[in-house]
Amino acid sequence: CAAVDACGTSNGGCSAKAECRRTTPGNRVCICNAGYTGDGIVCIAINPCLESNGGCDRNAECTQTGPNQAVCNCLKGYSGDGKRCTYISLCSQNNGGCSEFAICNDTELTERTCTCKPNYIGDGLQCRGNIFQELLRDYNTSRFYFHLEDLSIKDLAGPGPFTLFVPHTDVLKSDPRVKDWIAKGVMAQVLRYHMVGCASLLYSDLTTITNITSLHGDPIHISYSQNSVVLNNNAAIIFSDAVGTNGVIHVINQILVP
Repeated sequence: CAAVDACGTSNGGCSAKAECRRTTPGNRVCICNAGYTGDGIVCIAINPCLESNGGCDRNAECTQTGPNQAVCNCLKGYSGDGKRCTYISLCSQNNGGCSEFAICNDTELTERTCTCKPNYIGDGLQCRGNIFQELLRDYNTSRFYFHLEDLSIKDLAGPGPFTLFVPHTDVLKSDPRVKDWIAKGVMAQVLRYHMVGCASLLYSDLTTITNITSLHGDPIHISYSQNSVVLNNNAAIIFSDAVGTNGVIHVINQILVP
């Protein structure tokens, strides 16, 4: 007589995910393979994510990859290896995308607010100081700023409000009259003729008036034709409404002469 191998056929009736082990003739036990759980007849893959988040950080996602195997990935807004995840402050890099003149505050995951600092105005993404500061920050108006500095003209640093008509930097660089005005000592008068005090006039405001008086004392004639505001029938506004804390800047394509 030969002993009956209980595991000889169909894995002894054990699960395909189990090992059939002979015990005594005609008997066997079924033991689930590593990574599986059950009675051996039925074996189910163990999902480690179901207990303690699979050992992942509480701010990580556990994803089953196989029997009793998983990977941990930090949630959006966190960084790390998944076992340990650290909150990423949006404000810690590049000021959170806010203006350099703004305060960045983390509010919640993947969110932040940008608020302009005191003495600046804007939406936080763009913040502007007074118009004297703003002149230097824009190439189009920077030459005008340097002329003001050279002549120690500080009017525009005051409380205002002001409306400023700035000849484009390229115009101030190329117009031969500028050197002559500087040599004759009249450049300060020319610059002040581009400034208007006691009013912050936007482009839309300029379309409704015909004359304004400059800080130099002479009037500036304003006309509106062909969808453009023109000063003294010569200088057109090419960029408008750069609003600062104490006024507004308009860039023009010609120098105004008193």
